Amino acid sequence: MEEILASIRRIIADDQNAKAEVVEPVRAAPPPPENDDVLDLAEVAQPLRKPTAVAEPETGFGEAPRGADGQIDFDAIDFGDEPDPEPEPLPPPRAAPPPEPPRPVFREPDPAPPDTAQDRLISAVTDASVAQAFQMLSGTRMPSHARTLEEVVQDMLRPMLKDWLDANLPGLVERLVRAEIERVARGR
Repeated sequence: MEEILASIRRIIADDQNAKAEVVEPVRAAPPPPENDDVLDLAEVAQPLRKPTAVAEPETGFGEAPRGADGQIDFDAIDFGDEPDPEPEPLPPPRAAPPPEPPRPVFREPDPAPPDTAQDRLISAVTDASVAQAFQMLSGTRMPSHARTLEEVVQDMLRPMLKDWLDANLPGLVERLVRAEIERVARGR
């Protein structure tokens, strides 16, 4: 195992030596900046071509002061206070449109309630007898103390469950007790 690790270390060392020979000499890293909060891009940027002179458009502000190298000297520019131009006068306010006349509201007359004896299709006697018949029907289906479906099912299952337990519980308990006694007897 140690031979394999030594072999791997040699191969890695040989690869690193070969790469060092092929790689061009690395330029020295720029010295660290004095203030870590400031990023100076001049140290890492490639020098750019000097731009060719382009005719500057007339701005009406005069010529910007230039330094000895021909570059604009921003520190020498005079930003003198010029008077603000006169604001344009506001247009006169528009006259408010005349209000619209109110529209008349038309309502449909409410239909007369069908309480009058003429408008009803059935007489009061017929209506009372029909209501009584429906009342009797609802009384047979739903007693005054309405029981839930759960209660009905419990009442139906109770006698069936009692019969099943009477027939099967003694034999079931006897079989389980015998099995437990045999298990305990084998364990000792």
